[in-house]
Amino acid sequence: MTSAPRDAADDAVTEQFLSYRELLFSVVYNMLGSVADTEDALQEVWLAWSARHRAQGAGPVDNPRAYLVRIAVNKALARRADLSRRQETYIGPWLPEPLITAEDDATGAVERAESLSMAVLVVLETLSPLERAVFVLHEVFAFGHLEIAGILDRSPAAVRQLAARARRHVHARRPRHRAEPDIHAQVIERFAAAALGGDLPALLEVLAPEVTLWTDGGGKGPTTSLQPVHGRDQVAALFMSVAATLPAGGLDIRYRRMAGDPCALVFSGDSPLAAVIVDLMPGGDRIVGIYSVTNPDKLTGIR
Repeated sequence: MTSAPRDAADDAVTEQFLSYRELLFSVVYNMLGSVADTEDALQEVWLAWSARHRAQGAGPVDNPRAYLVRIAVNKALARRADLSRRQETYIGPWLPEPLITAEDDATGAVERAESLSMAVLVVLETLSPLERAVFVLHEVFAFGHLEIAGILDRSPAAVRQLAARARRHVHARRPRHRAEPDIHAQVIERFAAAALGGDLPALLEVLAPEVTLWTDGGGKGPTTSLQPVHGRDQVAALFMSVAATLPAGGLDIRYRRMAGDPCALVFSGDSPLAAVIVDLMPGGDRIVGIYSVTNPDKLTGIR
């Protein structure tokens, strides 16, 4: 006779967690840049959440959203240390794992729209874990300093200092702008056609003189260089050498979105070879950053 009330209570606990899951996913992903680590952290959040409600004599949680975000942020901070150690021995540049939105996943696109662009996520890698947590919570999700102080168990004054340092650092390296979606989409399509088609004049036209290319193969996927490549001529020459080795008609390019930015997915048959995201110069239509992820471990979520 007691199972029905217990089942109803468990269902309510589960439903409450699921109602905040996409928020928690976006917060943790922006702190870690790894989909796999984010999923693992959310599993830990769920276990802590369900254990809290099963604890003897535990009362209701007054603010489930704040409670769950606090658990999620602290799980992410704990994983950040392990992730940083893995990055120290990583082969070549480490880039955030692409968070791809499928064409038919309109709900997912809206729910995860707060995820930052690849270019900003790369800049966030240079912050301390606490600075990154404060920046994500305040700048992306509009949590107040007082709320963040409670989440991180820091004083409001300390949080304000962390926020100011993080904001200065990010804005110095990444001025606030976002290209018009239509222009951004057109540029990446022109770039992909020129790069894979071996069209040097068209490629030079779309690249800014100060363009930089990062290729994340992790020692497992195709990689063009173990160091970032700087300069239009150097980047263009590299892509021309790659294009010369490609089999005719052997690759398929599909366009999706990665955290709101257009992304070119390169497939060989049904297998993804690369996710390519480009960053445009402020107010222009030339590429200043190319982020190519070819590590197969980071492409497992792409179909």
